[in-house]
Amino acid sequence: MVKILAAGDLHGSKSIADKLSNKALNNKVDLVILAGDIFGALKDDENGALLSSFKKNKQKVFFVNGNWDSKEEGSKLVKYCYAKNLEGNYFIYDNVGITGIGNTDWKMNLNASDFEKIKDSIDKIKTEKKILVSHGHAEGTMAEFSGIKGDKILRKAIDEFKPDLVISAHIHEAEGIEEKIGKTKIIQVGRRGTILEL
Repeated sequence: MVKILAAGDLHGSKSIADKLSNKALNNKVDLVILAGDIFGALKDDENGALLSSFKKNKQKVFFVNGNWDSKEEGSKLVKYCYAKNLEGNYFIYDNVGITGIGNTDWKMNLNASDFEKIKDSIDKIKTEKKILVSHGHAEGTMAEFSGIKGDKILRKAIDEFKPDLVISAHIHEAEGIEEKIGKTKIIQVGRRGTILEL
């Protein structure tokens, strides 16, 4: 069993990041997954200071960029915080494979090349359990109550690849919503952080 703290939409808040790191520590999680919008309007993160608590506590952090996050900011997290960018990559922990797709630099809709990135990573994951992390929510999910349509490409990926778990953020008011599409569990996460076991 892998224990995960999943969160998103920190929007540059160091105090939220520190609280999440403490929550991960107190709950003895194996992995931390951040589903985008890690940064916000204030672009003053010096050498990965925003996620420094995670680094100090030697926590394994995986992330996708959200629409508020730039490519450069994602690169800083990799360089200074030793976080792992899931976009176009996959990682194995125990018997769980993790991949993801982001919305870097205000890109709001996924496209055919994003679908291919997901497919390429999912095809390489041979583990018993698979997690797909996305900043945005999928078309036809409950997060659409917000009035913001879900993403068609993400829904296509869920329907075709049937990951065990999809973690999304983006709609702040949707934090805590859980539902299923076939065998896939969909969880909307946010700033409070959700503890998951898979």
